[in-house]
Amino acid sequence: MSERPTIAITMGDPAGIGPEVVRKGLADPAVSPLANWVVVGDERILALSGVEVVSVGSLPDDIVPGRLDARCGAAAVEYVRVATEMCLARKADAMVTAPLNKEAVVLSGRPFSGHTEYIAELCGTRDSRMLLVSEQLATVHVTTHVALRKACELTTERVLRTIQLGEEAMRLLGHARPRIAVCGLNPHAGEHGLFGEEDQRVIVPAIEAARAAGMECSGPHAGDAVFLQAVRGAYDLVVAMYHDQGHIPMKLIDFEGTVNISLGIPIIRTSVDHGTAFDIAGKNVADARSMKQAMRMAARMATSRRGMALKP
Repeated sequence: MSERPTIAITMGDPAGIGPEVVRKGLADPAVSPLANWVVVGDERILALSGVEVVSVGSLPDDIVPGRLDARCGAAAVEYVRVATEMCLARKADAMVTAPLNKEAVVLSGRPFSGHTEYIAELCGTRDSRMLLVSEQLATVHVTTHVALRKACELTTERVLRTIQLGEEAMRLLGHARPRIAVCGLNPHAGEHGLFGEEDQRVIVPAIEAARAAGMECSGPHAGDAVFLQAVRGAYDLVVAMYHDQGHIPMKLIDFEGTVNISLGIPIIRTSVDHGTAFDIAGKNVADARSMKQAMRMAARMATSRRGMALKP
């Protein structure tokens, strides 16, 4: 028991499918032995037995599954805060987050752009990134939840830092020397300046710096071809320049099995890559594959980090 990592799981929005996919993940005999799981949420709604629950507050009985509720939004953020603080205090080796609803959080009176940004704020860092991982493909994003116009304001330093963070994460996931492909920003990666100069002026120097640091890195590659090449085995990780460039292929290839991993923060955090699915909440039909994958990857990364720390 002591050799297994301790991992906190947040329940997500109480009115969404979070409680259901958490229960299903913990009930899977292939997943439950991987860690000592601690669920942060509402004990009554979770209805778990044999699993430690850190109960944060107590929601009233009139919470309705599938209904947008500011009280649920506020509670979901509290679960994230508690789990993050557990990791920062080393009471947990990693955390896994079930989905919350941004609209419900905002209704509670809190400005909120997303899980990743909020956890980064709690950790005292402004340099977070989002990594999406499935069995077939992994993609890290230079930018995520910003306007597309702003996402085009690239810097060599930010691209290089994204490559570095992605490489570190892939090592924790078991790739001794990950093969990294970097997307261009413009169509056809700029076609040597015909369709924009950012690829040569900003992205190429970042790739060259990554190579000089010993990373196996290539590009800039045309975004419309490199993901297919990666799926066919040419690369372990693709660096996307903006949200949809990376999210669209990931969700098309394996929507249910994709996991969101936060990078650039001092803790390990994985998450499902789907929303609260209010339309099916409370019906016991939610697909828990993404949650199970998030739990597996958190356990794998926590175990790898612990092993690295023990090396002389």
